[in-house]
Amino acid sequence: MPAMHITTMLDGVTATVTPRGELDHDTLPLLRAAVAELPGHVTRVTWDLREIHFMDSAGLHLLTDPPASDGGPARSVSVTGLTAQTRRLLSVAAAVFPTEDFAQFLANEHAVEQAA
Repeated sequence: MPAMHITTMLDGVTATVTPRGELDHDTLPLLRAAVAELPGHVTRVTWDLREIHFMDSAGLHLLTDPPASDGGPARSVSVTGLTAQTRRLLSVAAAVFPTEDFAQFLANEHAVEQAA
């Protein structure tokens, strides 16, 4: 399995998860496990993607597929730190799959960065 380093910072009900490496189908289980391990009071997850060197469709699944029903809390998802490659992938996904609302991640990235 490819190397993936994940840092998680908690601030009240928000967790900022910062993966480093490639976000693909091999590393997706590690990222989902990081979210599954968050305390139950966390209701917001911000993915800080500035250290992602490559993201394929697994990143789209990470952002939009709800976690397996394990009785955990519902969590909103946002992104920050988009690189040119991750921003391009989200832009293409927003154009090709408009009903999946990938555009929200492009729009809310600016809101998250301004709040920081």
